[in-house]
Amino acid sequence: MIKKILVSQPKPQNEKSPYFDLAKKYKVDIDFKPFTKVNGYDVRVFRTQKVNILEHSAVIITSKTAVDNYFRIAEEMRLTIPISMKFFCVTETIAYYLQKYITYRKRKIFYSEKTFDQLLEIMAKHKNERFLLPVAKVHKATITKKLRKENFSFSKAIMFETVSADLSDLKDIYYDIIVFFSPAGINSLFDNFPDFKQNGKIIASLGKTTANAVKKAGLRLDINAPTKEFPSMTMAIEKFIKEHNK
Repeated sequence: MIKKILVSQPKPQNEKSPYFDLAKKYKVDIDFKPFTKVNGYDVRVFRTQKVNILEHSAVIITSKTAVDNYFRIAEEMRLTIPISMKFFCVTETIAYYLQKYITYRKRKIFYSEKTFDQLLEIMAKHKNERFLLPVAKVHKATITKKLRKENFSFSKAIMFETVSADLSDLKDIYYDIIVFFSPAGINSLFDNFPDFKQNGKIIASLGKTTANAVKKAGLRLDINAPTKEFPSMTMAIEKFIKEHNK
């Protein structure tokens, strides 16, 4: 019987989140607790990479966290980002997030519908730009490989890192399902609870890399998304609840 679910992400701000619908429909308790946190690089550490932000004419943005740390470091280094700087964002949502720091209509901002490959097609029309790619300490190598393959002029700048959050307040709380979204979440679980035993707990994971991390950690993967049948995590969890809460 599934009664309590732990989602290793921040609580959704949108009241229409499918997680809330799931909780109401099946009368299960769903708690939200980020298993990781982001630490921005100290400017002194960033300088050791010898990356000059203003030597670049465009920025490739793949996450809101990258946006925050790009402008944070620029501010701490007392740099003024020129009006001519172009921003290439992997999604429209990230593009609009730039409004937190700049006047959107006065900037040259480009974005793809969904994927980095789509963004590459847009960037191909701006091949003369020198691109800056803000990334986390641990990041997907596929992005830099694609940029090199297409002969883009770019610099990679490590601006932040994802580390394990303090989960000590979960020590004596039992959950039937624990939902993971990244390998870093799995690492955090064992950083906080080195002797963790899965036993009857159900492990759910989103994406191939997270699923591989679950298996590599010696855990049993019970719920996996996305699939053709269940494109979202909530849909996959709902199927599992239907089968076990009869």
